[in-house]
Amino acid sequence: MRTAVVIRHVHFEDLGAFAPVLESAGHAVRLLDAGVDDLRDAIPHPTAPDLLIVLGGPIGAYEEDRYPFLADELRLLEARLAAGCPTLGICLGAQLMARALGARVYPMSGGRKEIGWAPVSLTPAGERSPLRHLADAASVLHWHGDTFDLPTGSDLLASTVICRNQAFAPGRHGLGLQFHPEASGVGFERWLIGHAAEIAAAGLDPCALRADAARHGPLAAERGQRLMEEWLRGLAPDET
Repeated sequence: MRTAVVIRHVHFEDLGAFAPVLESAGHAVRLLDAGVDDLRDAIPHPTAPDLLIVLGGPIGAYEEDRYPFLADELRLLEARLAAGCPTLGICLGAQLMARALGARVYPMSGGRKEIGWAPVSLTPAGERSPLRHLADAASVLHWHGDTFDLPTGSDLLASTVICRNQAFAPGRHGLGLQFHPEASGVGFERWLIGHAAEIAAAGLDPCALRADAARHGPLAAERGQRLMEEWLRGLAPDET
């Protein structure tokens, strides 16, 4: 059985629709809580887990002075990506991957935030990647106020109008997703409660976000699962 180590930053930003895909693919999931579990003790050999997944969270990938545990995550990501080990980053996880690859992470222009359900536009590279399952205007969940430069040597896979770098691949072994294809709408009320202050500050209506989750979540989950299944299959020839 393969091992998948998952780093979680807040309880409700979890594996979502990806959890059953990992189970079906034969991965034993080990969940670590950032800032609580010591990553150096939990993962003494950065390349040992068959798969590392770093999930989202409401902090900046550049705030290791405020959240020192981020330095350990960056070191872990640097080692794995340099070694070509399978690594997936979602939202904050993608931003940390970008930093680990030498790219800059920073707030979006004018303090804008991208929050809500909307499609992504795929690049030609994205159309040839597992992200092809998000074509046909399937909406996914966006929830971020930071963005990042495209890491050198990485393929840009997807964009939105207000955020160009939505997904990137530094090779077949790595995938960074600024948006949340794991979000299915199930348990979405926890997002609305956990991010209540941010929603209010952005002038958004939680009722509208809730309605959009009910409308778009089921299809988003189906497409997200197809994406994850194909990406995992793509790792198999060289990584198992």
